[in-house]
Amino acid sequence: MKNFKIFIYLIILFFPTTSYSLIEVDITRGNLNPLPIAVSPLFSDKESQLNLKKNLDIENLGLEIADVVKDNLKRTGLFNPLDKKAFLQKPNVAHLKPRFEDWSLIKAQALITGKVSLENEKLRVEFRLWDVLAGREMLALAFTTVPKNWRRVGHIITDKVYERLTGEKGYFDTRIIYVSEEGPKIKRIKKLAIMDQDGFNTKYLTLGNELVLTPRFNPTSQMVTYLSYFKNLPRVYLLDIETGVQEVVGDFPGMTFAPRFSPDGKKVIMSFAKDGNSDIYTMDLESRIVERITNHPSIDTSPSYSPNGKFITFNSDRSGYQQIYIMNSDGSGVKRISFGTGLYGTPVWSPRGDLIAFTKLHKGKFYIGVMRTDGKGERLLTENYYQEAPSWSPNGRVLIFYRETKTDDKGEGFSAKLWSIDLTGYNERLVDTETDASDPSWSSLLSN
Repeated sequence: MKNFKIFIYLIILFFPTTSYSLIEVDITRGNLNPLPIAVSPLFSDKESQLNLKKNLDIENLGLEIADVVKDNLKRTGLFNPLDKKAFLQKPNVAHLKPRFEDWSLIKAQALITGKVSLENEKLRVEFRLWDVLAGREMLALAFTTVPKNWRRVGHIITDKVYERLTGEKGYFDTRIIYVSEEGPKIKRIKKLAIMDQDGFNTKYLTLGNELVLTPRFNPTSQMVTYLSYFKNLPRVYLLDIETGVQEVVGDFPGMTFAPRFSPDGKKVIMSFAKDGNSDIYTMDLESRIVERITNHPSIDTSPSYSPNGKFITFNSDRSGYQQIYIMNSDGSGVKRISFGTGLYGTPVWSPRGDLIAFTKLHKGKFYIGVMRTDGKGERLLTENYYQEAPSWSPNGRVLIFYRETKTDDKGEGFSAKLWSIDLTGYNERLVDTETDASDPSWSSLLSN
């Protein structure tokens, strides 16, 4: 993690939440009543501006960081960042003491102000969150880091603001790994790619010489497991994003699919097909001991651990057609939990432990949905021609997945794109990527 370290020097200054509760953001209602919030450009004096421009070649870094925060908040659907053209108070004054009547006049209920400077070749960023209605400071923080980390500072500020106003951890200082796709549908070039959750800082981790599928983050580190074809045979790999070191998890005599880490990052769970049958196996990454978890004549695949590691969800056709099951981590106590109409697949346990996300095929349409871990309370969040592979944000409030479009009569017009949707089903958004994209996986918070 050395490339992603950031140093936090000031303590969060909270006022007791019981003293006032004028600002409330209901994360269960989506974007029905987004909170009006003003994100003031972060102030910097002339000397700091010159030094920052010399180091980063950015005209106004304070404005750029504020825009990162504003865009993050807007994408949640919970906040309505106000147009800075309406701001009545200059950033240098607002950061020291806001004139709350000026911000009330433009209907802001919350206000973010800040200051940036360069000290001993280190970037220092201060920010404050204000309750405009109560006329009080809610939160104050400062960060010191290397200048190239300025976008991460914007993401961390957003995480802190989101947590203060919603009571839930944020998900902005994170990355997404996915399969980058280019070329015609019948001859796609597929590479591993990684980017910040807002689509910036894209890096390609493989060359595209071999097909890659289903990359998944280790919950405890910047390690990734994925499937790649070597001489037309699928192999499960581990890749350390920090060092670029890649290794084969193990060679199996049959086909391996859908590798995923255990919650503690010490095992990889996957399905392994042999003689026309697919069962679920785990491999201890230290000892390389392989353990068979299911033993059934049906197809068992797409395993995913519960956050506490005690249970596994997977899909199987043991009932005659594809449904979702859960079992104890040792393979005992198998129980079917999906009983709706249609075929269910790609189950993924929420990091909160309360829900399982899934893909559903019914009457020619694909749905992304969630259900409780006992199978009750099924909710379909979005439908389309073809979409699958949901992955949870680290706070368990948003899902990212990929969606494909149809080709026309000439075999043209195909695309694969990443989309996100929150648990309310109201806030569905296209996620920007440099190329077509599929099989996304969301990292844990980098700043944890």
